[in-house]
Amino acid sequence: MKGSLGGRAWVFGDNVDTDQIIPAEYLVTMDNTDLAAHAFENLKPEFAKKVRAGDVIVAGRNFGCGSSREHAPRALLGAGASCVVAESFARIFFRNAINLGLPVIEARLAASGGDIIRVDLVEGVVENETKGERADFASYPPFIMMLIEKGGLVPYTKEMLGCRK
Repeated sequence: MKGSLGGRAWVFGDNVDTDQIIPAEYLVTMDNTDLAAHAFENLKPEFAKKVRAGDVIVAGRNFGCGSSREHAPRALLGAGASCVVAESFARIFFRNAINLGLPVIEARLAASGGDIIRVDLVEGVVENETKGERADFASYPPFIMMLIEKGGLVPYTKEMLGCRK
């Protein structure tokens, strides 16, 4: 089970909208890797070059507000982000992330850029190992956990229908 996630923190504030996650001019592709090359380019220009697989996005309130495009969570997946921890999410971003297999955790966690963050999806705990702080969150219901483990709604559905890749 893919219950434990973690990596370095990339910290953002409140109201990070989908245009800040992936600027509109790059919405001509659905390729996660292509999108990742431009993730946060106007907000944190160094992100795309320095992010590593497993890193964690930590943010404040209303992360993913703005348009309903699924390109934003795709860009984060393409960049290698293991999950997003935020005080709250825009509803459509939250649902798009789950549908694509990107764990989104509603919890308030103090973090600075580069802190080591660990998330246990099964136990419902997120911990800043650098600062020695932790927060609890409601773990996912079994079906949502299964979607995340399968990589999202489309891979899950293909598997259920017996489709080839």
